[in-house]
Amino acid sequence: MNRVWFKEQLSTTIKGIAMGSANVIPGVSGGTIALITGIFERLINAIKSFDVTAFKLLMQGKFKQFAAHTDLTFFVSLFFGVGIAILSLARLLDFLFKNHPVYIWSFFFGLVLASVYFVGKTVKRWHWGSVTSFLVGTAVAILISLTKPASENDAMWYLFICGIVAVCSMILPGLSGSFVLILMGNYQLVMIQAINHLDLRILLPVVAGSAIGLILFSHFLAWLLKRFPHSTIAMLTGFILGSLGILWPWKTEITALFGEKTKVIGYNWHLPETDKTFYLALVFFLLGIFVIYITEHLGSRKKDVTNEV
Repeated sequence: MNRVWFKEQLSTTIKGIAMGSANVIPGVSGGTIALITGIFERLINAIKSFDVTAFKLLMQGKFKQFAAHTDLTFFVSLFFGVGIAILSLARLLDFLFKNHPVYIWSFFFGLVLASVYFVGKTVKRWHWGSVTSFLVGTAVAILISLTKPASENDAMWYLFICGIVAVCSMILPGLSGSFVLILMGNYQLVMIQAINHLDLRILLPVVAGSAIGLILFSHFLAWLLKRFPHSTIAMLTGFILGSLGILWPWKTEITALFGEKTKVIGYNWHLPETDKTFYLALVFFLLGIFVIYITEHLGSRKKDVTNEV
């Protein structure tokens, strides 16, 4: 029993590492990973369970009941993995994006493109409502990707709002919390500088906003999944599809100077030349597809075993 429990928590932590890794990358969503690995709805329900009942159980010292009510073991294991990924990958990804951007973007383009198929096929009924939701989700994600970024702002109230908006995007497949921080002008400040230097003046208001936003938005999303399951998943699939433009590997950054800082305000997209870089990028693209295929395959096999038992 303990061995099974340990394996389950290890599996959840690994999924958390994958989610955290995705959320560090501008344009890649941890929610996509949660959806592909089959933990999305459980994650939403776990988050929204931190309610008045949970608070009362905690205040009464009923810790076992509190843990059961909030699915606390799952929650802690998952976000332990997320924390490991964010703290360990910030410097590595900063290096990779500066030195090998085409290969990294190619990998994630393949990963997210494959996600569109595997998430989309979980929609059991494609009726007019789900098709409309899919188109709306795609359009919204495209519009967000074309929005020009704001300038950096380290005011406490703005950092608090950044936390709310970014965490809502973090749990939505196809909408990257990191990319939203870019649009709000604070990606470099929060995800690179503050994390690498553990700047609590920047991190604390972001974390506070994230906690509040996570609980409130999870209730709304759980209601949508329960009331309109097919249309909701279809819209999430559209979000993923619409985000692909951000990940296109062959693009030139359009930058502008804000004070002493140069920020990306958009992209000029172009087709690749068929050279050595292109073929190597193609390998990374296929690797991204393969990673999602294996992830989905393992998740399906686990579901089959569970159903047999």
